[in-house]
Amino acid sequence: MSAGWHSLIEMLMLVKHELLAFAAFWFCLGLADELAVDLSWAWLRLTGQARTTRLPVGYGAEQLSGQAAVLIPAFQEAPVIGTTLAHMLASWPQADFTIYVGCYRNDPATIAAASAAAAEDRRVRIVIHGADGPTTKADCLNRLYRALTADEQRSGVVYANVILHDAEDMVHPAALQALDAALVLRDFVQLPVRPELQGQDHWISGHYADEFAESHAKAMVVRSAFGASLPAAGVGCGFNRTALANLAAQRALLGETGPFARDSLTEDYELGMILSRQGRGAAFLRMRDDGGALVATRSFFPDQLHTAVRQKTRWIHGIAFQGWDRIGWSLRGMELWMTLRDRRGPLTALVLAAAYLLLLLEGLLLGLSWSGLGQPYAISLSLQVMLAACLIGFFWRAALRFAFTAREYGVVQGLQSLLRIPVANIIMVIAGRRAIVAYFHSLKTGQVIWDKTVHEGHPASALLRRVQA
Repeated sequence: MSAGWHSLIEMLMLVKHELLAFAAFWFCLGLADELAVDLSWAWLRLTGQARTTRLPVGYGAEQLSGQAAVLIPAFQEAPVIGTTLAHMLASWPQADFTIYVGCYRNDPATIAAASAAAAEDRRVRIVIHGADGPTTKADCLNRLYRALTADEQRSGVVYANVILHDAEDMVHPAALQALDAALVLRDFVQLPVRPELQGQDHWISGHYADEFAESHAKAMVVRSAFGASLPAAGVGCGFNRTALANLAAQRALLGETGPFARDSLTEDYELGMILSRQGRGAAFLRMRDDGGALVATRSFFPDQLHTAVRQKTRWIHGIAFQGWDRIGWSLRGMELWMTLRDRRGPLTALVLAAAYLLLLLEGLLLGLSWSGLGQPYAISLSLQVMLAACLIGFFWRAALRFAFTAREYGVVQGLQSLLRIPVANIIMVIAGRRAIVAYFHSLKTGQVIWDKTVHEGHPASALLRRVQA
């Protein structure tokens, strides 16, 4: 073997060793973090503090404690907004709530679809934004908030609660009453999100189901039980009207209009974190109805690689980067821990990228070794221990992923969730890179655009067709 080949192989082995040490260290740290959450959740379950409440038969049809406003921002949502409104109006029989649908003047299709679904139902109020869309989701929500405030001033009736939903959501019949009851004691309440599987190919959309099934059955339960700040998902979340008014007044001192952060890509996350730390705090509600179904917001998530990457890019950009800039850090132990978990997206993407690069490099070196051009590279005992911990930790994480997914979606999906782990990792790597680029671009231009997800299907469509038939 020539000196040139020998030098090249030595360099590749050195790169492999450094990547291995880097990835192993951060994987072990991440596994320790997840194990701490796992043990906390197990303790809560064993002590009965994390039981999923079973609702009585007929729960969800009673009158609310006060008037509620449901805010739905909608831009280019003509294919789904009608189904969302029709299902919501049919699921919630109460008369004491109003749905505010925020449309844009340059989007006549969504205006027409929302108007047709509302028909003569006085519980729906179509609000037209005075600007061309899209602006940002938060800007649209602030427009709805101004309409709500104007209605209160005209009628003299003040809303008790404000609930957020997206244009593609399928609500649970018990959700409105559950949120209303919980908001008597808290300023912010979040219900679980349950991604629905669509079509035959679940490789992309299914990874959302895997992640939410575990996160909203374990991590959010731990956060709520330990009194940590809770992120709002932007759907299935309710806020006390007075708390929103107070936040709007605080933002007004900074020259902003409305309680929603107009320049934030994840205004829902920011809103939940802020209100969790103020006033009466927050709660995460996990319940099942009398038939065993989770009381959650259901919707179809992206089922294409590029759309999933776009959505997760927005989440990482908004939570990890903008959250750092806009919310800062808390020095309280539990708060600091959970905030670090929320903002680990870019680091996770970097570590995963290093791990997959390591796999490619290992394959290359293995091929060279088989051809007699390379020799095995000895690794230290400490690195061997970390690699063993990573292997054990991977099987533990995979077992939990299977268990939580299978509990909510069945054993078949539980097994498929194991095969979707690489898919989720690849999406995270690409989205992490794009989020970093997007963040620096926003610093340069000072502009934030609502990079919304396009929705075509709706989980409630089949149900409504059966009812109408």
